[in-house]
Amino acid sequence: MQVIPVLDLLDGYVVRAVRGERTAYLPIRSSLAATSEPLDIARALLAASGARTLYIADLGAILQQRAHVETLAALRAALPGIDIWLDAGYADCASMLALFARIDASGQPKPQFAATLVPVFGTESLQDIRALRAAEADGFAPILSLDHRAGQLLGAAAVREGPQPARSWWPRRVIAMTLDQVGSYDGPDLATFERIRADAPAGTEVIGAGGIRDRDDMAAAARTGAGAWLVASALHDRRIGMPLAAST
Repeated sequence: MQVIPVLDLLDGYVVRAVRGERTAYLPIRSSLAATSEPLDIARALLAASGARTLYIADLGAILQQRAHVETLAALRAALPGIDIWLDAGYADCASMLALFARIDASGQPKPQFAATLVPVFGTESLQDIRALRAAEADGFAPILSLDHRAGQLLGAAAVREGPQPARSWWPRRVIAMTLDQVGSYDGPDLATFERIRADAPAGTEVIGAGGIRDRDDMAAAARTGAGAWLVASALHDRRIGMPLAAST
């Protein structure tokens, strides 16, 4: 199973997630790097996991404060060959395209092999379920994050009551996100993951997120059929690392 490292941005720094309670997030103190600067942490996470994909949550944008446009542009330029899965609180396809255009226009040089930006539409922000199909039509490979808290799917009525049970608006990749487990060290929410995977249309890749504590949790998550899991704290605290990522 693939480890996908997670980087949370807030107020210009990488912060440590605590059960999705964003007011409690503080600049990261990681055993992997001496600072909480985004590029230092990004490189350290990729090295520790052996991943070629980096998940970034722009919490400034998700909280409707300020998107980290220059930081995102700098990360894209400095991480050639990496796929950056970016959740920045998109309400619809237009808001995603507008942010990507701002990143393009930021003034940062864009090398030939710059990181690829992949939009992640989180249901806590999404207002228009047509956004996924629109993003695909514009040449992107969007990812849907099904955001849960206290066992409930977060999102507008159109998201919660979309064309069920067909899930015809889901893209090829879906994240089972349980915000209560993020940064918790309570273990992964395997029940929610397995329910979403059972409900998903054939051919959908379901990716887990949150709660991983150690190798045993990774093995348990892999047994559910997950091809990948989003991880942050266990990497920062060196509870898992490169040998595990290489063997799963």
